[in-house]
Amino acid sequence: MNAMTVNDVTKVYGEGHTRVRALCDASLELRDNEFLALLGPSGSGKTTLLSVIGGLLAPTSGTVTIGSTLLTDLSKKDQTRFRANRVGFVFQGFNLVPFLTARENMTVMASISDAGRDEIGQRADQLLDELGLSDRSDNLPEQLSGGERQRVAIGRALVTDPDLILVDEPTASLDTELGTQVVKLLASEIKSRGKAGIMVTHDLRMVEYTDRTVKILDGELQPTEKAPINE
Repeated sequence: MNAMTVNDVTKVYGEGHTRVRALCDASLELRDNEFLALLGPSGSGKTTLLSVIGGLLAPTSGTVTIGSTLLTDLSKKDQTRFRANRVGFVFQGFNLVPFLTARENMTVMASISDAGRDEIGQRADQLLDELGLSDRSDNLPEQLSGGERQRVAIGRALVTDPDLILVDEPTASLDTELGTQVVKLLASEIKSRGKAGIMVTHDLRMVEYTDRTVKILDGELQPTEKAPINE
């Protein structure tokens, strides 16, 4: 079974002369334990596709299946619950709560996850240690560097033990050295946990840390070949 399947997804905004087609019959498969780079310039539709895959945005037509669940058939309420338990997001702007500590930004997921508060707390402590943030757990986001904030965001995405990790431009606010460290860390966490992940990026330097690259241009996917690292 594939970790994720996108089948003929189209997304259209507006009507008439303001009609814009952001995605055009996009189809994509992601295997278990695969880390894929979705590469494209600004405005190519890559973030729109990531949002549709994660159930944050409804497609105009087409379907998204994660594991054995047809996500696009779920109600809004069920999609929210599904995301909370099965999909982890790492957003471009970190999206950390400014008045919560690093640890609290991770454990806040207990309020929407089916996992218990104690379980989430234990996972958060483990991730803080793995991500080199144990000594920063009580710091607020404003007291953390850009790289540390991004690591907290990664930990928050992983704390519910999701099946699919979706990452939107994780290096956009970082210099090349820090960006490389973050992408290497993402690849390591996804692989070591047996998860599947998609990273949206426009940075060609980062795709070497993924198993496969798919290009997107003007809303259309253009697969490129790359042998998976672990095969």
